[in-house]
Amino acid sequence: MPVRLPRPHRFDVCAAVAGLLGGLLLAGLGLGVRRSTEPLVYFPGAWPLLLPLAVTAGCELLRRTAPRTGLLVGTAALAADTTTQGSLATVVMYTDLMYSAVLYGPPGPARRLPWITGLLTVAATVVPYAVWRMPEALLVGMLVGVLTFAPASTGLIVRNHREAAEAAALRAEQTALLAEMDRVQAVTAERSRMARELHDLVANHLSAIAIHSTAALSLEDPATSRRALGVIRENSVAGLAEMRRLIGILREPGGGATPVPEADAVAPTLDGLGALAAAARANGLDVALTADHGEGLPAPVGLAAYRIVQESLTNALKHAAPGRVEVVLRRRDGALRVEVTSPYAGDGAPRAPGSGAGLVGMRERAALLHGAFAAGPVPAPGGTVWSVRAVLPLTEGDLP
Repeated sequence: MPVRLPRPHRFDVCAAVAGLLGGLLLAGLGLGVRRSTEPLVYFPGAWPLLLPLAVTAGCELLRRTAPRTGLLVGTAALAADTTTQGSLATVVMYTDLMYSAVLYGPPGPARRLPWITGLLTVAATVVPYAVWRMPEALLVGMLVGVLTFAPASTGLIVRNHREAAEAAALRAEQTALLAEMDRVQAVTAERSRMARELHDLVANHLSAIAIHSTAALSLEDPATSRRALGVIRENSVAGLAEMRRLIGILREPGGGATPVPEADAVAPTLDGLGALAAAARANGLDVALTADHGEGLPAPVGLAAYRIVQESLTNALKHAAPGRVEVVLRRRDGALRVEVTSPYAGDGAPRAPGSGAGLVGMRERAALLHGAFAAGPVPAPGGTVWSVRAVLPLTEGDLP
């Protein structure tokens, strides 16, 4: 199977053609690096220097695709060029091969080349001077340094700057990616929070409206229908008021930085549990409230406990069998314990439609406070009850 040669870069082709044409022009003009009478010139004339010139120009085609191969072959061509009168084009192209070997070559050899050429430059300076004891011998080291060490060092500097720029660009890309991930997570968390708030604000009122509207449509008693319509109106007005308060906070300039009066606050506190229980009783539930939570609760804990109780009462209104609903809040062992129990109705159809988002929201509220949550049927002395239990830590260091 034939070996496919690497395709040279367009700039490398231009460099090779320019070097070859320049060398031919210099040879045609008879301009060589050395005179034909010098001792090292074994092949005088213009024709012998064309072979190293052509080989070096060919090596220029490999300066990016195979820089080490180009440098090795170019070194041999430069050694052959020293036996002729020499061409300045060959010397210039060789320095470019040395520069390209450091810039485009593998990292290990590329970083070793400046050290190797530096040692060669020192040796080429010291050894000839020690042998000949002439100041002119120092020019050998200077020539070796110009041909090898200078382009290798330049290539290393450019390579370091290029790698630093690429690393900076990669860090910037990673930072932008992390920022986008943080933004997406923040948007997702905010959407989840708004979904929980909207559900908790309207689910209770809409459930009561659905249940009492069903009763009003199914009963022929005008008095009962009137009472049901009164409850429907009361819950619809309350739900609209809470929706307006939430929308007002969302539309407020500055993200709600301006304090909201207590009467219009969207975030309720545990002081409103009595009113919440009274509203549940008005909707037909037999609610018993025991609140032993004390004072000085962190605001996130109070809000989570209120919403858990609110959603539990809503679920009891939709799903529970007739009977007493027990709501108990106790502050024990550095945590607020919330438990709501209601008579379990089994797998019967609910009195109002539900999607299960309430349980998800309660579990999320407990998880955000690093607490625990559980809900489900449990056996009790009077029969099976549906129990909602949450443990919310009170320590500030445990809060998110």
